Amino acid sequence: MKPNIGIVNALIRITCGFTMLAWATAKLTKRPWRDRYILVAMLGGMKVGEGMTRYCPITDVLIQNREHRSNDQEEGINPS
Repeated sequence: MKPNIGIVNALIRITCGFTMLAWATAKLTKRPWRDRYILVAMLGGMKVGEGMTRYCPITDVLIQNREHRSNDQEEGINPS
């Protein structure tokens, strides 16, 4: 895995991830039976991890898809 997002993008992901994680944790203390808060906490943790490693799997898939399409256009293949 090599980094596929920039420094500013990583810092934004870390900030938003910690914000989501703190919000979900605060809500879970009052209503621990709500599954929605656990999901938000997991998504926040994922954003923190993406920011720290500077690797986003979704961005990687989108970049590979774009490169694949541009290679097909250069070879004259008509994507249908």
